[in-house]
Amino acid sequence: MTVEEFEQFYAQTVARLTGQLYMMLGDLHEAQDVVQEAFVRGWSRRRQLDRDGRPEAWIRTVAWRLAVSRWRFRRRSAEAWRRSDTPTEVAAPGPEEVALVDALRGLPDRQRRAVTLHYLCDLTVEQISAETGMSTGTVKTHLSRARAALAHRLQDPRIEEAPGA
Repeated sequence: MTVEEFEQFYAQTVARLTGQLYMMLGDLHEAQDVVQEAFVRGWSRRRQLDRDGRPEAWIRTVAWRLAVSRWRFRRRSAEAWRRSDTPTEVAAPGPEEVALVDALRGLPDRQRRAVTLHYLCDLTVEQISAETGMSTGTVKTHLSRARAALAHRLQDPRIEEAPGA
């Protein structure tokens, strides 16, 4: 099957195959995904598809098998989570976490990365430097500027400043 023939085959069958898989799976997005993946796999086997004489059946079978593989993966993942001691539900973030994330979003990317690596990941300045490729002086500058910006952004408006401050 030439490139042009494959493109024509795709154009003529993609909607039909997607519709068929949608009916089999009951999920349009999943059907679209597996059909596209099957066509990608079929592209590298164009000559074999032409020899078999049933390229549409081959694509449909591959798409179905991909869907089944995804189901199995999801089921195994869900079972692994159930078996783990980790609670399946995570508490919603409190007002402090929401305020912190909002304040962090206001920082420049490099400052946000440096302060997150330092305070949330417990990395040293040297470790941050090695991970990010920034010099230690630059890391220290980003941390200092981020702390100042966060102090201003996270200031509790209910707390009044001391007179003369």
